[in-house]
Amino acid sequence: MGGEKGSKDKIHGHGVGTVDTVVSVDAVERDADALANRPGAEHLRELAEGDPVLRIEGLVAGYGKMEILHDVDLYVGRGQSLCLIGPNGAGKSTVLHSIYGFTNIMAGTITINGADVTRMSSNDKLKRAGIAYILQDNSVFPDMTVEENLWMGGFLMDSPDQAREAAEKVFAKYDHLAKRRGKPARVLSGGERRLLEISRALVMDPEVLLVDEPSIGLEPRFINMVFEILEDLQHGEGKTIVMVEQNAKKGLEFSDVGYVLVSGEVAMADEGDRLLEDPEVGRLFLGG
Repeated sequence: MGGEKGSKDKIHGHGVGTVDTVVSVDAVERDADALANRPGAEHLRELAEGDPVLRIEGLVAGYGKMEILHDVDLYVGRGQSLCLIGPNGAGKSTVLHSIYGFTNIMAGTITINGADVTRMSSNDKLKRAGIAYILQDNSVFPDMTVEENLWMGGFLMDSPDQAREAAEKVFAKYDHLAKRRGKPARVLSGGERRLLEISRALVMDPEVLLVDEPSIGLEPRFINMVFEILEDLQHGEGKTIVMVEQNAKKGLEFSDVGYVLVSGEVAMADEGDRLLEDPEVGRLFLGG
């Protein structure tokens, strides 16, 4: 192959296709910034359809002294799903980290059901505010059984018996896990581990689920399974879901609302279906 081909092989980008069609990260950020309409808070509240269960207003946050998010507003209605997409490094996971208490919040507020949770600890956000975080990394305890992993989901409950009782409710919902309850988690497939991670977050019966990259590292059949589970949690149990998803097409197809983050700011926001139809969003993030 010639030198020109070799240089294209070094490009890192988003979407699908050959190296000839992949857009570089820098180009994605530059082009996304150019098409940004910087939606106002009124438009974001309208997308939340009523009184939002989760409100983020004027959020400035980062790690240590490094500021990643700049004046971010976000509103999610009760029982809604919202997907964050954007280039690498745009601050998508930092939004989830900030909601759950993993960042340095420099300005702004985060409220759940009208209660200010901005400075609340992660444990209190889980136990008192009803927020659970499903990490993108493999977070199961491999040498513990499936059952013991679920018990760990109730570590903040008043007694081990409460955690066991809550775990039984989860097993009743997911028979596949119940059949493997005595198996060590390390023998589970990737899709089963993701199901266990989601199930463990349900032990505390949260109202808001923060889901970081649910499809990462999974085969297509398991990706569909995970999104079917999330759909049931939203529409069957009324959970509110805020998601970051590398597969932007899948995330927007699933979600009621989509936000495009660029350089730590909300560049675009609309219904998920409408963002899917936007040709520029398609070109930059959907491989089209």
